[in-house]
Amino acid sequence: MTTAPRPRTTTRDPEELTRRLTAWLGTRLPGAEAVGVTLPAANGLSSETLLFDIGHPEPPLRRCALRLAADPAAYTVFPVYDMARQYRTMALVAERTDLPVPRVLWLEEDPGPLGAPFFVMERVEGRVPPDVMPYTYEGNWLHAASDAERERLEAATVGLLARLHDQVPAGAAEFLAEAGDGDALRRHVTAQRAYYDWVVAGLAPSPLIEAAFDRLAQLWPDDPGTPVLNWGDARIGNVVYDGFAPAAVLDWEMAALAPREVDLGWTIYLHRFFQDLTVASGQRGLPGFLRRDRVETRYAELTGHTPRNMEFHTLYAALRHAIVMLRIAYRRAHFGEVAVPADPDTLILHHDSLRAMVQGSYWD
Repeated sequence: MTTAPRPRTTTRDPEELTRRLTAWLGTRLPGAEAVGVTLPAANGLSSETLLFDIGHPEPPLRRCALRLAADPAAYTVFPVYDMARQYRTMALVAERTDLPVPRVLWLEEDPGPLGAPFFVMERVEGRVPPDVMPYTYEGNWLHAASDAERERLEAATVGLLARLHDQVPAGAAEFLAEAGDGDALRRHVTAQRAYYDWVVAGLAPSPLIEAAFDRLAQLWPDDPGTPVLNWGDARIGNVVYDGFAPAAVLDWEMAALAPREVDLGWTIYLHRFFQDLTVASGQRGLPGFLRRDRVETRYAELTGHTPRNMEFHTLYAALRHAIVMLRIAYRRAHFGEVAVPADPDTLILHHDSLRAMVQGSYWD
């Protein structure tokens, strides 16, 4: 974690993007141009984010962010990038909840202008807990904060999930439901299995991931629960904070209709992923932050719903993350950044914790 170079995140040329974005922007706002287009260094490994200002004699808005589907020629992390789905999800959340979601402005489904579909939203200023190096490491604003300040951020972030799950009618989010048979959880897991099969097609499979799927089947909930709108990538690294209060909730490409615990498991485990890596590197990390018991208790207090089957759902989060990590590793191999080892499980950074979850010893 401390020595590996960051994987390649883009194959696109910022100057070419600026020219093409300015040409497109003029069709939506005559006389406008894109100014200061940047691809942030910490850009995602999936959809890309462009930041730019609108130059115009009388601009109705100036600071924007653009979410651009991954370049289909760049060994994408996911098989499909449905930008209209993300746009529609953000519009729905803005309409039906009090969550601070950036206002979406334009959707472009034609890949012609920038090479892939995209949408534009207003840009919200603030600060985001870093992924590289993770906020659990020393040397960033969240690690340097006081316990009380982190407590405020944690409480406010769990509140985002509680309000999202409670405020959006499930029927309004039906367009996010996975196709197939069975209840929402069954279809969600089936879709993840299909994603894994796509990742390893023609490549070495992961015995650990397959064992995790088997363990999920053993832990399957008797009552999965009523599905709600799930944020999908529900973690603090996808929130812009003003001080320690959420100012913008970002990254809705994994949004889904699923039980509440799918989001909760992801929030809990994605923090543990960073915390485990930090401890393994010899640092203390943030052991009191986003603890599973506190997240579950706070969520229950806010919603009246006591989280259930959380051993299943934290394992499911770790499994889903492992599939993404494996795809990213194979992507790095595709670009010649790493060699594929004899044991593909070692490509999964959290293989030790995932194995412990499969064995039932992780939360001991």
